Amino acid sequence: MLAVEERTRGGANLVREPPPLQNGDRLRSKEFLRRYEAMPEVKKAELIEGIVYMGSPVSAEGHSEPDGLIHGWLWTYATHTPGVRFFPNVTVILDADNTPQPDACLCLKPGSGGRTRITPKKYLMGAPELIVEIAASSASIDLNDKMDAYARNGVGEYLVWRTLEKRFDWFAFEDENYVAVRADARGLLRSKTFPGLLL
Repeated sequence: MLAVEERTRGGANLVREPPPLQNGDRLRSKEFLRRYEAMPEVKKAELIEGIVYMGSPVSAEGHSEPDGLIHGWLWTYATHTPGVRFFPNVTVILDADNTPQPDACLCLKPGSGGRTRITPKKYLMGAPELIVEIAASSASIDLNDKMDAYARNGVGEYLVWRTLEKRFDWFAFEDENYVAVRADARGLLRSKTFPGLLL
């Protein structure tokens, strides 16, 4: 574990290590990040509504393959659309109680009206225009507490791929709440923010 803080007491330097993150810990974002940064072996941990959630092993077909498809789709869109950035699996600081690590984000660049910025520690801060979550075992969190946190912080659109149910839920933020995006006559779901982004 990494030492992250030094204090001087009686002329001696004492090095304190933060306690390890544990599933279910109740923390604020600053303390969550302090502990997370001290555990480089942990690949995914999130703070949702003040509660720590640590990822379970990732299944090939339930999460990994769909995650790769989403990344390819959004990467392709971002590389062909000026003013758009794609961030896979990035830590996003939304507020003092919510620091998720979404599977994918699309953001407008600040010069194109975007609301996110990169912090000095290279995290994303602010509400992305689109967040995508692959929900196999995590659907109850993704469609409840996480969705509430995203809505409260003004995430423009939220797409959840419920892989076990073979279903996409796409929501657009309107009038302080999420409204389901309905498929058109051809069965296509279209982004309200990103022209030409469809599923």
